[in-house]
Amino acid sequence: PPAPPPTRQERATGMTDRQSYDFIVVSNRLPVDRIIDPDGTARWQRSPGGLVTALEPVMRASDGAWVGWAGKADLELEPFTIDDTYLVPVPLSADEVADYYEGFSNDTLWPLYHDVIAPPTYHREWWDAYVRVNRRFAEASAAIAAEGATVWVQDYQLQLVPKMLRELRPDLVIGFFNHIPFPPYGIYAQLPWRRQIVEGLLGADVIGFQRVADAGNFTRAVRRLYGANSTKGSAVRVPVAQGEAPRTAIAKAFPISIDAAMFEEMARRPEIQARAAEIRSELGNPDTIYLGVDRLDYTKGIRHRLKAFGELLRDGRTTAGESVLVQVASPSRERVEAYMQLRDEIELTVGRINGDYATIGHTAIAYLHHGYPREEMVALYLAADVMLVTALRDGMNLVAKEYVACRHDNDGVLILSEFAGAADELKNALLVNPHDIEGLKDAMTVAAGMPQRERASRMRALRKRVRENDVARWSQAFLAELAAAKGAR
Repeated sequence: PPAPPPTRQERATGMTDRQSYDFIVVSNRLPVDRIIDPDGTARWQRSPGGLVTALEPVMRASDGAWVGWAGKADLELEPFTIDDTYLVPVPLSADEVADYYEGFSNDTLWPLYHDVIAPPTYHREWWDAYVRVNRRFAEASAAIAAEGATVWVQDYQLQLVPKMLRELRPDLVIGFFNHIPFPPYGIYAQLPWRRQIVEGLLGADVIGFQRVADAGNFTRAVRRLYGANSTKGSAVRVPVAQGEAPRTAIAKAFPISIDAAMFEEMARRPEIQARAAEIRSELGNPDTIYLGVDRLDYTKGIRHRLKAFGELLRDGRTTAGESVLVQVASPSRERVEAYMQLRDEIELTVGRINGDYATIGHTAIAYLHHGYPREEMVALYLAADVMLVTALRDGMNLVAKEYVACRHDNDGVLILSEFAGAADELKNALLVNPHDIEGLKDAMTVAAGMPQRERASRMRALRKRVRENDVARWSQAFLAELAAAKGAR
């Protein structure tokens, strides 16, 4: 196996001949999952995420390494290699998982950045843990970076890393991509550490966001904090200490996507198409299958779609025999109080609607609180007549794009919240305001009764957009902007 990365002392003194890398990805999690076999043997399995898929070819071509947490507290691991990618685990204690990850990242930043749908919690000890862990990620990255290497930092858990990394290694080219929304300044200003976060992000040469509006929110925050002349278009003049050379960062939108070809290939497999037909049969072959697929999160609008479907049943606009709502809600952040309350509320609502409207032969809502392998999800996408994406706030929402990519039959209808980043691209969906329950009910009724010709026309346009703007194009666009920043030095 490769040698461990050099220590800070070795790096500072130059007394090292250990490996270094020209391209490094830094994210909260490594791109692998630790699997414990029945005999107790531990092994690593590549994660199925879109980010991993997007960056795999870049990793192979660019002598790449990946820095991240292994997903288990108090686990000290040496760096290791999987599929030609050098992985550098960053250890987190149980207290740091509670304070940095579950606390500051997911109970402070997540609700704040999602328009305070749930109230954020501000604790100074959480912030201290966030600073400490971000520094550890920056140091681990600096230790393995070759001279002039490109480092791409991912997401809201690591917003301080760009500045810390630049202080350690000013020779590096640094990118940052925020996978979630960036809030308007009136909301962002609530954060006691608002200036430190912006300064952390401005350590990057290129700061990427999902939507044009998010990039605009960030540049407006810079103007409010540093003055009206600090930005011009997508260029941000970085505040520097007296005597330091002036520097400019680029803040702009790079909407993320999926591996559309992979999803379509899976959807064309005969065994997956047979499973889709089996799902319809298991559900009683209703006229309309509505489908929701989400992490169990208060930003996803699950309660709103349940309310709308329950009222359609109450009003007699559909029945349990005619329609069924399949809601897949994969477990998420189960130790955070807001998520525990949400699960209880959703399960009570599902039980009440089924109790009121299900029959012996037909359920009204099939509620599934666990994750599924990708093959089963593709079968569900093929089985569903209407995909419900009713997010109250979402950076992108890749489920909407997965549904579209799977519908090679040019059938199915996508109902999409205008508050999801995907609404900027997927304009041929039925766009809804999920807070408008009457409007959502009307859209669900329209989707169920939409003529086949209109369904096909809309889906063809959606599929063209998803195929053209896939995840490879996203990573290429961002890295091209980074390369331009490197060339401008």
